[in-house]
Amino acid sequence: MTDDKKHSRITRSLVRPALGALSGLLAGFAALAVAELVAAGVRPQSGPVVAVGGAAIDRTPAPVKDWAIRNFGTNDKLVLQLGILAALVLFAIALGVFALRYRRTGAAGVLLFGVVGAAAALSRPDSTGLTDALPSAVGAVVAAALLYFLIGRLQIRGPAPDDANSARDDAGSARDNSSSDAGWDRRGFVILATAAAAASAGTGLLGRALSGSKSREAAASRADVVLPAPASPADAVPKGAQLRIRDVSPFTTPNKDFYRVDTALVVPKVDATTWKLRIHGKGVTRPVTLTFDDLLRRKLIERDITLTCVSNEVGGPYVGNARWIGVRLADLLAECGVKPPSKGGRADQLVSRSVDGMTIGSPVEDVMDGRDALLAVGMNGEPLPFAHGFPVRMLVPGLFGYVSACKWIEDIELTSFDDYDAYWVKRDWARQAPIKTQSRIDTPKPFARPKAGSVMVAGVAWAQHRGIDKVEVRVDDGPWREARLAAEDSRDTWRQWSYDWRATEGGHTLTVRATDRTGEVQTDKRTKTVPDGASGRHSVVVTVE
Repeated sequence: MTDDKKHSRITRSLVRPALGALSGLLAGFAALAVAELVAAGVRPQSGPVVAVGGAAIDRTPAPVKDWAIRNFGTNDKLVLQLGILAALVLFAIALGVFALRYRRTGAAGVLLFGVVGAAAALSRPDSTGLTDALPSAVGAVVAAALLYFLIGRLQIRGPAPDDANSARDDAGSARDNSSSDAGWDRRGFVILATAAAAASAGTGLLGRALSGSKSREAAASRADVVLPAPASPADAVPKGAQLRIRDVSPFTTPNKDFYRVDTALVVPKVDATTWKLRIHGKGVTRPVTLTFDDLLRRKLIERDITLTCVSNEVGGPYVGNARWIGVRLADLLAECGVKPPSKGGRADQLVSRSVDGMTIGSPVEDVMDGRDALLAVGMNGEPLPFAHGFPVRMLVPGLFGYVSACKWIEDIELTSFDDYDAYWVKRDWARQAPIKTQSRIDTPKPFARPKAGSVMVAGVAWAQHRGIDKVEVRVDDGPWREARLAAEDSRDTWRQWSYDWRATEGGHTLTVRATDRTGEVQTDKRTKTVPDGASGRHSVVVTVE
């Protein structure tokens, strides 16, 4: 065999598998693009990536969820989406190569994409019915047909030279196979592949444009919102509530910096002009359905309230304070005839439902015990950002978010803890979860290298609805020293603190603990976030130079 013919065989053996892989990728691209277009007509949440991602989140064990939040923070959903796309790419490549040998089976294998996507869409708690399966199903059928025809262009149409032919060529006894060396339709493949890529790109862009139009309508409805002046405004933040110490978290957390932890793979964009809230269930003698304008016409109150996520590790970042404006939830429930259990009410659990299907169970007694539980419409002087629940969200001071802070709320049902387990309770989290007394060192940072002498140790402490009474700092194994507390805004907000440490050279461990207004001292017993929030004391190690 001549060197040219050896090179031709090697090239042929590499090119066709590579083009098979490319065929699989083009089919996968077409599947996603067509599904995106169909989902724009059905509903964006029914698209395969969102549906599969949401189903994956639903089935993720609590320890894995906590691991993702610890390692990826608020980027955990982006990582999940990238993981799904990476898996799809590998699956598409494998199917394309496989189809070179088994054309029909390989093309039929693409339908598995549709089955998985459709099943995921139908399994979601916000599924609206069989139409949710259409995006994945239609995308898979189009992709299967495309892969079948692309592979058809790669099929060998003439006799390819085998080893025996090559031997005869070398002996000069075989016919010249150079003309049949390209027994597949190069030109046809290039034309079809190019057309498929262009059509898929156009289809995907059209789908995004149609979905974007709904988002633009929602954005326009938010832009048109003018929050009325609250009938009960919040008191001015006291002077001295914000310490002038570098690196301490600001007393009021800006909206852009406020933590976001939820299961929504894509932030719901809800049009306030069509939004409605239904209140019904046990003990509701006067069920009601409210529009956004109905809420704005009611008596609004404004309060500073600190929220905390149950996934927050000791010393973690998932806590923030904002000024909220909204309707007092207890008043609204009372108008519907609801009574707390302590006054003979039939329901002990309030189940709030989000537009994305999330369910959150809150104790009716806590909601109606006089605290400022809200249906919030504003945050820090503006309508709620979409990421934080526009047009309406619920929040209850003193309870972790997973049992109180339903975003994008659209339904409130009064029921009992015995009759219904909300989303996170089904995943081994506690039914009731009051926020634990906690404190955090914001400065100095872990492994900092401050200079010997006066070093300011400072941070925040919180025990919502109980209030912080004292914060203490310990250096190494020394005695606890009382820190200086900043002015208190209310018992529903966190409180800043500081301690002037006379630092000496060497390595040191700084530890903080808080005492709430009930006299409870922050425990030193370390627990994980599951099932009802982490506990323990925050420490940082520094080296003084």
